[in-house]
Amino acid sequence: MIIRDLVEAFAPRPLRLAARGNPAALLPPPRVLRKLPPPPLMPIQPMLRRIVTDIARRHPRLFARLGDNANRRFLIDVHELPFVLLLQPRPAAPQFTAHHRHAVPAHDVRIAGTFAAFFRLLDSDADSDALFFSRDIVVEGETEAIVALRNAIDDLDGPLTEDVAAAFGPLAEIMRLLLAALRRVLEGRHA
Repeated sequence: MIIRDLVEAFAPRPLRLAARGNPAALLPPPRVLRKLPPPPLMPIQPMLRRIVTDIARRHPRLFARLGDNANRRFLIDVHELPFVLLLQPRPAAPQFTAHHRHAVPAHDVRIAGTFAAFFRLLDSDADSDALFFSRDIVVEGETEAIVALRNAIDDLDGPLTEDVAAAFGPLAEIMRLLLAALRRVLEGRHA
């Protein structure tokens, strides 16, 4: 409580808004972001590769449950990110890669939404059907593949965010703390 009072009294406006649960306030306005060069993606790729291979190892049924749809390419478009993600959930060699928005790769399915909506979906905090029907997450493309992916995620025991944290090995506990803080911010419950 004291920290929040200090932030309110002395911090610049963007920090005050971030402390109130609006982390996007720390980002420059969209008109400024559009003028910036795209970020380098090379540092992100090994992390994404580790996450997908670790999840495939922990949950082989997740990818196997997709059947023929495991060969589909799922474009994940998180609105706040300066890049898009491509998931190719082949059981033998799953791939999860980042791509610049100006070079969107070929895909069979596009899943788009806000970071908060995706986080709630992966955190098992929201019903996937409710997110899709409320249009918090918008899907386009092969309907059978979309339904298969949704069912595979829904059948998991526990949140996928836990598996993402576990993929960081010795840094897993730090990731869990970061995810818990992010969860509180997204829920509007910051301390």
